[in-house]
Amino acid sequence: MNGIALMVEEHVLIKRMLTVLRKASYKAILTSEVNYDDFAEMIDFVRSYADHHHHGKEEHFLFSEMVKHGGPAAEKLVNHGMMVEHDLGRLHMAELEKALLLHREGNAESVVDIVANAVSYTHLLHRHIDKEDQVVYPFAERALDKGLIESINTSCEAFEKEQEIKGVAQKYMAMVEKFESKYI
Repeated sequence: MNGIALMVEEHVLIKRMLTVLRKASYKAILTSEVNYDDFAEMIDFVRSYADHHHHGKEEHFLFSEMVKHGGPAAEKLVNHGMMVEHDLGRLHMAELEKALLLHREGNAESVVDIVANAVSYTHLLHRHIDKEDQVVYPFAERALDKGLIESINTSCEAFEKEQEIKGVAQKYMAMVEKFESKYI
């Protein structure tokens, strides 16, 4: 298994959910109605698939090796770039969740915070994914020796086998397809 190629493939599904999240936000603006259950599922996708499943592989397998073995440029790229953006994405999801709760409790104005955090997350992730696909991953493939790349591949493969038993990819693919048919 090529772990980096797999991460690039996962970006495709994540981008599809970003489109859904934006469309759901637009619908909330147009109708003044917020589908709390749908947004909760979208947050679950972001936290469980984009963050835990995908970013988990990046952080634990790829980025850690880049920081250890890729030199100062890799350390800066990972610690002051990618990791900061991962944390900012987590903040947007926490703020989105808070705004949804406030709105559900009757604070109509919080729809602004729902849309702002959802759409800000989509903007952040689109740029983040482009950087990873075009800069970070190619840098890793050049900077890390073949043995480290093989070790990353082995770790990704073992992780994926565990996740396959749990049906993670299938669950979130089905979720994206369901929301695409509803919002796009």
